[in-house]
Amino acid sequence: MLIIDCHCHAGEGDGFTGPWDTRAPLKKFIQWSQEAGIRKTVIFPAFHTDYARANALVANITNRYPDRFFGFAFLHAERDKGKIGAMVKTAVEQYGFKGLKVHRHDARISREICEAARQYRIPVLYDPTGEVSTVELIAAEYPDVNFIIPHLSSFADDWRAQIAFIDVLARHANVYTDTSGVRRFDVLETAYKRVGAAKILFGTDGPWLHPAVELAKIDALKLPLRERAMVLGGNILKLLTLEPVRK
Repeated sequence: MLIIDCHCHAGEGDGFTGPWDTRAPLKKFIQWSQEAGIRKTVIFPAFHTDYARANALVANITNRYPDRFFGFAFLHAERDKGKIGAMVKTAVEQYGFKGLKVHRHDARISREICEAARQYRIPVLYDPTGEVSTVELIAAEYPDVNFIIPHLSSFADDWRAQIAFIDVLARHANVYTDTSGVRRFDVLETAYKRVGAAKILFGTDGPWLHPAVELAKIDALKLPLRERAMVLGGNILKLLTLEPVRK
């Protein structure tokens, strides 16, 4: 069964406030992933003050190991304002990246980002840090853009946000979630029972969370074989294999 991790950071950041903006080393994580049976991984930078530079560094990794990694470009909606289109063009046409990553910790997602994703027909992995209302807005405004909302919307284990997000996940065909960092198994199980396997993607939030631990949650769901294959790789592969429109 093909297993694809849809959520992993790579490279170095320059913030030095924690691992998330200092260093995301892959050597040990790749070993863990291989031992867990994960064959491919979506990677994007750690937090950085210059995402153009950080994306280029990730491209060096994806170019060296094209059979192992898919690349996503990280964008800052405010700091990169006015440059988003050019950055996405470079990411897709030069680097071969398959999607975008945006984090509310930086800034709320913008129309500029959504329109670039629409233009190139690529998904956006957007972490709203529990701000579920924004997901409702972008899903409705851009029904032709696929949004992957990690952690059931909150890595901080915000139960209220995660429960509210399940309604959004069920209501919008273009909204997906990943399982990375979800600690409340009952909420993950509720999401599966409510929306089905087709809206859920396996992710680890590596390299800081162990892939075998994250996979154990999928095992605990006791999915039928077909649905397990969808969650572990089929769903993300479907989102990534839309042929990007080159502009």
